[in-house]
Amino acid sequence: MTKTITVIPGDGIGPEVTTSTLEILRAAGAKLEFEEQVAGMAGLERFKDPLPTETLESIRRNGVCLKGPLATPVGSGFRSINVAIRKEFDLFANVRPAVTMVPGGRYEEIDLVLIRENTEGLYVGVEHYIGLEGDPRAAAESVMIITRFGAERIVRYAFEYARRNGRRKVTLAHKANILKYTQGLFLDVGREVARDYEGEIEFEDRIIDATAMQLVVNPYEFDVLVMENMFGDILSDLMAGLVGGLGVAPAANIGKDASMFEAVHGSAPDIAGKGIANPTSLTLAAAMLLEHIGQKEEGARVREGVRRAIEDPASRTRDLGGGANTKEFTEAVVRSLR
Repeated sequence: MTKTITVIPGDGIGPEVTTSTLEILRAAGAKLEFEEQVAGMAGLERFKDPLPTETLESIRRNGVCLKGPLATPVGSGFRSINVAIRKEFDLFANVRPAVTMVPGGRYEEIDLVLIRENTEGLYVGVEHYIGLEGDPRAAAESVMIITRFGAERIVRYAFEYARRNGRRKVTLAHKANILKYTQGLFLDVGREVARDYEGEIEFEDRIIDATAMQLVVNPYEFDVLVMENMFGDILSDLMAGLVGGLGVAPAANIGKDASMFEAVHGSAPDIAGKGIANPTSLTLAAAMLLEHIGQKEEGARVREGVRRAIEDPASRTRDLGGGANTKEFTEAVVRSLR
């Protein structure tokens, strides 16, 4: 059965990598129809709204979205549209695989998954300025919010992910030694959930900074990692660095009624329109989307096609040490699918 999905090409290099990804999906035989919408700067230019109502209605109607990178102003302007979409549809689980794609790197055969809580922590955006002695912005304060409900569902999601995918261990990373209430609650709930999987899936907890170090020293110690929002944001990028960078790192955002699959790199306006962007991140996110909606064979074909193209140095884009442009890389992936 053909599935209609919402496609948001995004800003900067977004339209280029989206065009490439959709070409690869068609070549792989994905049974998809594409309903294109806009957000971010493109939404602002067309509808004077970075997150138009039409886009939200499309995601709500289709339940599945493929999203390219969106620009977010730094320090002022509108808040992150990525965060806004996650909040709107309660996309509580951010799934970030880190799998070796580029041979000959510092590490070989990396196969890790980070499960990040997507709706709580510091990223709830509860913050304000505090005025002192005539200065209305003398201090700034942000509030970290951790709920038992949010902690329980993300840790349980991590264990269920491990169970479904034959994984051996879940590591909960935290800072409960310092943040004894917020991080302490997250850890306590994690330990409670882990008891339901005793004898089936190994569980451990680690301090977040020590986890960061060990991921670099010996990433093979880990399998599935779960943590709250900001820590997950940071460590998922660190893990991407183990396998070649954000250009080869996909992400899924999973909720009860909707899911969004995205490239995790930025919009890279400095190279937009030059035809040299690497579409791998979005293409691998599309492979995750296919598997999520039950088109597992097509998803596996896409992932294998990308892997084969990257194995050939002549097909690699510049960020991976090659000289191929976006079109040449896309053609290499499509050829590998035949």
